[in-house]
Amino acid sequence: MDIIRPGTQIDFMKYRKAAFTLSAALIIISIAALFVRGLNYGTDFTGGTEIQVAFSKVVKTDEVRSAIEPIGLAGASIQSIGENRDNEFLIRTPVEGDTGGETVQQIEGALKDTFGEENVDIRRADVVGAAVSKDLKQKGFLSLFYAGIGLLIYIWWRFKISYSVAAIIALAHDVIITVGIFSLTGREISLPVIAALLTVIGYSLNDTIIVFDRIRENIKKAAGSFDYSSLLDSSISQTLSRTLITSSTTLFVVLALFLFGGSVINNFAFAIMVGLIVGTYSSIFIASPILLFFRQEKE
Repeated sequence: MDIIRPGTQIDFMKYRKAAFTLSAALIIISIAALFVRGLNYGTDFTGGTEIQVAFSKVVKTDEVRSAIEPIGLAGASIQSIGENRDNEFLIRTPVEGDTGGETVQQIEGALKDTFGEENVDIRRADVVGAAVSKDLKQKGFLSLFYAGIGLLIYIWWRFKISYSVAAIIALAHDVIITVGIFSLTGREISLPVIAALLTVIGYSLNDTIIVFDRIRENIKKAAGSFDYSSLLDSSISQTLSRTLITSSTTLFVVLALFLFGGSVINNFAFAIMVGLIVGTYSSIFIASPILLFFRQEKE
């Protein structure tokens, strides 16, 4: 199945300056958001107690706060999740260590006393200590760094150093913009989101390598001198149908998870969904144009 008719050649390199300008703007906005707004780290990375509770009747955030105020948790973070009709909330407290389990019991007791035992359903309760959360945070972000180093070495071995640098720049582009969108939207960064970012890196790299492989094949087939820019356009055009079909089918599945998968995997699905879109864009408009830039600088 071909979305793009065989033999079609699109002049992608013609739009490389516009693409670089758009990407630079998105990266600047993302970095600015990280400095100004920061990231909303989940309990995995901050430590404390996190409880997901659902009510069988209409309950407001202020009512939940009033219910746990008598046990000294008026300053807890309370967030409504899902649809309004779900009456589902996420309660986070900074209580750590051995008192975490006791805090869960206190919150559950306070909610049941206020709203009735039959109306309160504790869906999930997580307790993470400060030392554990610090370790998880460090290892989570180090995993992204080590993945990048490993991919740099792999592409260098399989292709050339210029290909490797182009791919890593494209991957950094994808991760920075995805994380920046999380900062702008205030979505929670947790271990599943780190796993989603690693998935995005692998998926984006797969697209980029397919294009790079076609570029290398076309260079071998080219006889004598050739226009490198035109060769890049031809290589991207030849793989475009495959890229669009794979990305769109995956996006439909992830979109279904995002819309109907529930609050537990909502941020995970959102990260992959954004990463898929940005990664497909970068494999076409960022990675290959960087190769052209290196070629022009060499000449």
